[in-house]
Amino acid sequence: MTLSDRLAPEAGRLRLGDELSVNRLGFGTMQLPGPGVFGPPDDHAGALAVLRRAVELGVNYLDTSDFYGPHVANDLIREALHPYPDDLVIGTKIGVVRDRWGDFVPAGAPDQLRGQVEENLRRLGRDRLELVYLRVGGDGLLRPGDVRFSESFAMMVRLRDEGLIGGVGLSGVTVRQLDQARATIPIAAVQNRFHLLDRDCHDVLRRCAEEDIAFVPYFPLGAGLLGARQGRPPLPFGPDFSAAQRRTVDGVAEAHGATRAQVAIAWLLAHSPTVLVIPGTSSVRHLEENMAAARLRLTPADRTALDALA
Repeated sequence: MTLSDRLAPEAGRLRLGDELSVNRLGFGTMQLPGPGVFGPPDDHAGALAVLRRAVELGVNYLDTSDFYGPHVANDLIREALHPYPDDLVIGTKIGVVRDRWGDFVPAGAPDQLRGQVEENLRRLGRDRLELVYLRVGGDGLLRPGDVRFSESFAMMVRLRDEGLIGGVGLSGVTVRQLDQARATIPIAAVQNRFHLLDRDCHDVLRRCAEEDIAFVPYFPLGAGLLGARQGRPPLPFGPDFSAAQRRTVDGVAEAHGATRAQVAIAWLLAHSPTVLVIPGTSSVRHLEENMAAARLRLTPADRTALDALA
């Protein structure tokens, strides 16, 4: 593989609201900080190399948050890529902070959201954030905070109207919350948990497809369950990866000379044209493997077998 091999565009393009268009295979930065998404990376130079290689391969959408680290992912993005390529879109999430133990804590009060936007702007070296997701607890992974969704969302609208953010996104929402937000302003993208083995948010994906809203599944590789790591303990959420499921995925992978991760990414890309996939890694080798999934074309029989897994 040479530096001129720009793999991500082979997955096609997707609109994020009215202003933005990106390749459907992006990069998630959650794995760049230290263990538990807390503290600095074990390999600082390696983290920078991953970001730079992602852009070389045609990635023009980075998914991040200032609570990754905290601050670590955004600082790495700026160090690696600033001044940014003209076509690079950075999507970030607000509504969560980290406590001193590293726990993810809801922080959706209006003044908190404004402070988080300002911190993202400062860390990333931006005058305006192209896409900001309001992270809430509607999908069950993050505990819901005490602030009403309507109150938090009203601040998102205000920040957009002030020009601090461009597209407004939602993360971890229900269909009801999405519809409530859409009644006020257009929603550029939704980021909920969804992958080959976990379809609990399919109703949200279906609504996004109906309304032409980009759907960005977080944990597209099941937080590592479908990735390179083997023998990891069961996830604290969602389904396990049974022996029968592994045989199905591995059978498809073997037929194409691919990896499990590549099959999982290719399935997401084929599942709906509204999906934007953001696999993350701290390894250049795994990054290149993930980006190569854009070339994988699943057969109808493959898709039938994979669709039946969950």
